[in-house]
Amino acid sequence: MFNFCSLYSGSSGNSLFVETENTKLLIDAGVSSRKIENALLDMNIEPSSLDGILITHEHSDHVQGLGTFSKKFDLPIFVNQETLDAMPKQRDKINSNNINTFKVCDKFSIKDLEIKPFSIPHDAANPCGFNIWKDDKKISIATDIGHMTNDILKRLEESLFVMLESNYDPEVLRCSSYPFPLKSRIAGPTGHLSNEMAGKTISHLLQSGLKNAMLGHLSKESNFPELAYQTVMDELITNQCFNTNSVGLNVASRDCSSKLITI
Repeated sequence: MFNFCSLYSGSSGNSLFVETENTKLLIDAGVSSRKIENALLDMNIEPSSLDGILITHEHSDHVQGLGTFSKKFDLPIFVNQETLDAMPKQRDKINSNNINTFKVCDKFSIKDLEIKPFSIPHDAANPCGFNIWKDDKKISIATDIGHMTNDILKRLEESLFVMLESNYDPEVLRCSSYPFPLKSRIAGPTGHLSNEMAGKTISHLLQSGLKNAMLGHLSKESNFPELAYQTVMDELITNQCFNTNSVGLNVASRDCSSKLITI
């Protein structure tokens, strides 16, 4: 068994769930502790049964409920030192015995899962994505990516499933109510990934065995789920790598859990 579920994903908050027969992990805790708890209980998962919480970076939409949730259920967190130092309000709520630090690009294990963080271009202290292996099956989590790089593409290759950012559409962003500095940040090299680039990335990953992809971290103001989905599909068709059996494509919701993806 190797399953993935997006509990919440979007510019307003992110929390993801991965499980095997022996291990249950969260990736980020960017909504309230109560919302995370309720989402897990809806899946018949006891929050106290989690084996840990991986943290990508310190922005509030990824750590809002972290300290409270970890403290309430006595859960270990796994985070790099720079990110930990950049979120003192959350850090101070967590039992020091539950803080585990890793170095980006160094592998570590949590029970039967092997995890390798990798650097991503985003305006945070030391942001990262994750490759996660169960035996010979690999999945990847890659959101909050200002621009796609060859190194990230290499990290994502051979993934059977990827949770990939598809944050904005350039034209919708341009016409949005966001102030110009925020628009520039989102579309900048350390901001977020566009729908089109998500499509190009998935097109590339299909060549190395990708079977399922979920588009995540959609902007509430600069994107629509239907638009993200269609833009990616159009990109796959343009690159002549799409047929009905090529890839299972889903869009994560900001407000509720996705279906369970079995790898």
